[in-house]
Amino acid sequence: MHYLIGDLQGCCDAFERLLATLDFSPSRDRLYLLGDLVNRGPASLATLRRLQGLGGAATCLLGNHDLHLLAMAAGVRKPHKGDTAQEILSAPDREALLDWLRQQRMACFAQGWLMVHAGVLPAWSTEQTLDLAAEVEALLRGPELAEFLPQMYGNEPERWDEGLRGVPRLRCIINALTRLRFCDAQGRMDFKTKDGADAAPPGYMPWFDVPGRRSAGTPIAFGHWSTLGQLLRPDLAALDTGCVWGGQLSALRVDGGRRELIQVECAQAQVPGG
Repeated sequence: MHYLIGDLQGCCDAFERLLATLDFSPSRDRLYLLGDLVNRGPASLATLRRLQGLGGAATCLLGNHDLHLLAMAAGVRKPHKGDTAQEILSAPDREALLDWLRQQRMACFAQGWLMVHAGVLPAWSTEQTLDLAAEVEALLRGPELAEFLPQMYGNEPERWDEGLRGVPRLRCIINALTRLRFCDAQGRMDFKTKDGADAAPPGYMPWFDVPGRRSAGTPIAFGHWSTLGQLLRPDLAALDTGCVWGGQLSALRVDGGRRELIQVECAQAQVPGG
């Protein structure tokens, strides 16, 4: 059985309850984690160790919080208020965990689903999304990462251009895959608004509602947007149901066209954030 799972954000207890509810077996089942594996929740270290221990039974995507951890580890970013991933940086197996994190995916395709943490720009096809994600994955695993991390942050370029190269290109890809909620019809991204779909700035809309989106027709699963709420359409699954904010941890079973949503409650009580 194949399960797509929303943002964990260090909520290891809820993850264990979800696995028990699924009657999960690593020899039989496959998990796809949609990013933001760590941070804000109470047990980021335990969560990473658990995921690492699952081996090939779990495919993990990286979200903005996971990249933030890599930046903190490199000393180019200080912890934000509310961050809880610092325990990983003082763990005896720190280097092994960080190396494992760098091997994870930015996007994947399985069981007919394209999976990303946040969004897909309207100019990108499914195939191009996977190709661009692979560019970032190669960076994460290579020797240039330390040089890039100080330049990773920023909202420019605001839209995709095929002529982008170097740092601007990589930053644009990362921003779309890990931070995107709203964009306009030309693909200009907005990063200020973090509320639900009804809060779109003038001229902007949820990325998945842009007319003519090239990835339309491919079912896409994503997390990141807890204020969006649970959203399930034939070609769309928003699975960040706010576990770390006291909501639910969600898994969507996808096998042979069958879809089943499974949820467990999470007892966290944080203040919602990005």
